[in-house]
Amino acid sequence: MRTDPLQASEDRQQAYPVLPIRNSVLFPNLILPLSVGRTASLAALDAALAAEDKTIVVVAQREPGTDDVGVADLYEVGTLATIKKIERQDDVMHLLVESTEPYLCVKVRRLAAPKDKSTEVDALHQEMLDVIRKISELLASHTPVELIDVVLQTKDMMQQLYLLASLLNIDVSKAQTLLAAPTRQFALEKMHEFLGYELQVLELRHKIASQASTEIGREQREYLLRQQMKAIQDELGGKSPEEAETEELRRRLDEAELPEKALKEAEKELRRLERMSPNAADYQVTRTYLDLVVELPWHNTTEDNLELPRARAILDEDHFNLKEVKARIVEHLAVMKLNPQAKAPILCFVGPPGVGKTSLGQSIARALGREFERLALGGLHDEAELRGHRRTYIGAMPGRILQAIRRAGVKNPLLMLDEIDKLGHDYRGDPAAALMEILDPAQNHAFHDNYLDLPFDLSKVFFITTANTLESIPRPLLDRMEVLRLAGYSDEEKCEIAERYLIPRQVKESGLTSEQIDFPRPTLQHLIGHYTREAGVRELERTLGRIARKIATQVVEGRTEPAAIAAEELGEMLGPERFLPEKARRQLQAGVAAGLAWTEAGGDVLYVEALLLPNGKDLKLTGQLGDVMRESAEAAQSYIRSRGRELGIDQKRLDKFSVHIHVPAGATPKDGPSAGITMAVALASLLTGCAARSDTAMTGEITLSGLVFPVGGIKEKLLAAHRAGMRRVILPKANEKDLRELPEHVRAEMEFVFAEHIDDVLTAAMPELKLGKK
Repeated sequence: MRTDPLQASEDRQQAYPVLPIRNSVLFPNLILPLSVGRTASLAALDAALAAEDKTIVVVAQREPGTDDVGVADLYEVGTLATIKKIERQDDVMHLLVESTEPYLCVKVRRLAAPKDKSTEVDALHQEMLDVIRKISELLASHTPVELIDVVLQTKDMMQQLYLLASLLNIDVSKAQTLLAAPTRQFALEKMHEFLGYELQVLELRHKIASQASTEIGREQREYLLRQQMKAIQDELGGKSPEEAETEELRRRLDEAELPEKALKEAEKELRRLERMSPNAADYQVTRTYLDLVVELPWHNTTEDNLELPRARAILDEDHFNLKEVKARIVEHLAVMKLNPQAKAPILCFVGPPGVGKTSLGQSIARALGREFERLALGGLHDEAELRGHRRTYIGAMPGRILQAIRRAGVKNPLLMLDEIDKLGHDYRGDPAAALMEILDPAQNHAFHDNYLDLPFDLSKVFFITTANTLESIPRPLLDRMEVLRLAGYSDEEKCEIAERYLIPRQVKESGLTSEQIDFPRPTLQHLIGHYTREAGVRELERTLGRIARKIATQVVEGRTEPAAIAAEELGEMLGPERFLPEKARRQLQAGVAAGLAWTEAGGDVLYVEALLLPNGKDLKLTGQLGDVMRESAEAAQSYIRSRGRELGIDQKRLDKFSVHIHVPAGATPKDGPSAGITMAVALASLLTGCAARSDTAMTGEITLSGLVFPVGGIKEKLLAAHRAGMRRVILPKANEKDLRELPEHVRAEMEFVFAEHIDDVLTAAMPELKLGKK
């Protein structure tokens, strides 16, 4: 209780004996043990004990060294206390006092404790508790009681302050300030100030202690620990982990039966590893390198299954048609059977997407009984991805080739290098150049990986590469591979593939059974012709999967009868048809001719359109045409202009008009010489007014002398014409031999006209045109 003698009223004041104390303050409602030995203090105690309530005033003195204490030597605010227990020993009295309320010295009056409330008081209170939590954490190892728990058990805010002041043993002057605080806010502000100081002191002490505890360096401490571990292991008769690791590596090296050069290098690295500290930067690098050396299959091989009937059965089971590719694999098996030392072939499957190039490689591996690994090369720019990084670099690792062989576990796997035509190159090197060593049978028996830094034999590896086009593959690299072309499929072949492979796979993946869904042949034909016109069958399989999922949904919702998909239902399931029944134009106007083009996605039908423009003589070309195609257009124009009199073209008309040639679709880049005769027909049709036949497509290169030269991609182009409804095609005479690659049913349904000169083309394409003599 706080008292003020100057303002206290006489009728409410009461005199009590005073007990001065040194170096401490008694707060209200707390118990404080004291030892009293001064004469005046003993007399005060006797006076208090003589009273009925045994009450005494406990006041802190200003100077602890003063023995003869007067009123001026005491603080103005003290605590009214009750003597609970007393013991006398010689001239010293030990007593236990319990405080009640603070009061003024000599004469006191009782006042209420501070009870003010405000948001500032609440905020200061919470901030004080946060600081106490931090102090409690720092004192956790020095005090058996959680300081914050003791404080939180006390509900009264002022009592919390008094308890904190006594527990933290703060300075007497600071404690006296709290005891005499007129308001809660004033007391909380002072306590927050005192606690902040105490927190800084404790944090500094904690930091000094932590620094002192870490004077022993990390390496020295680890050395001591290793020495202790070694001593323990010696007592137990064991070995250190490092010794056990090196012994295990030595055992694996002995079992690996490495080639002489590899064994010599591995033993050198192992001896270096034994002398190296486990904490050295190169320890893990050397350890990883030795792991690679012992895990590579230097001698492990799988035995090839050379039974030709079995291989044929597996290839026919997995893929429809592809007779040329299957025959080549069977030939290789036959050679291997007669000559086990023959080198494995290096094949390159070229064809549009979705024709089964990658899956064919898996089937070949299954037919041979070899391990299969696939490497995706699309977008690869860094040569080190194939050759590996040198071990001097951080994060170095072997190249993809060695990693694949390591995963396969044998030195004669089948490695499929997918999308070899999509390799890139930049400042990090040219991956295609690295492949020239990997795919060269004369060099790959001693392939040198930068990480392994030892020769490794790749001659037993069966390499198969895939590509959509050969144009972007460097000629020296292409020269090392045997190219096998996989053209697109006809509609009949797609129906067979769907019935044998695609439908069963999609039905199984959707959770249905073959009895729950059925795709009749007319439905498949309609689906192929109107929704998935493509060279391969990838989009066809996705579309079949969409239908199967819709039927699966109906089955889950309660459908019980089998679903026989009719062609009329496809619109409801898949939406509007994506392609017209016939892509061919029903009627061609003068100046338009149908050509055939080869693309990475297969063949396509392109219509060349020509138009006369007044007041000009130049040739204008549009449709994103490449340089070769532009030159073909110029050659076609020059030839037609030179034959103007024989074709019945008005020369004056030619001089007054310019020609604009356009090849849709304009957003698709086009190039190549195969549109030469098509452009010539379009120009002749434009200038003579005779329309070309709408059922006739053509392909071939034109020369200035009017000769028709052969072009490539005949099978793909003819299949595209067949898909588009074109049943008559004009081809160069030299391409007649390529028809044997075409399916028999396609050949039977189409008419072929073979031309050696542009006159043959004009006569076949425009029957109404009357050619004069040259």
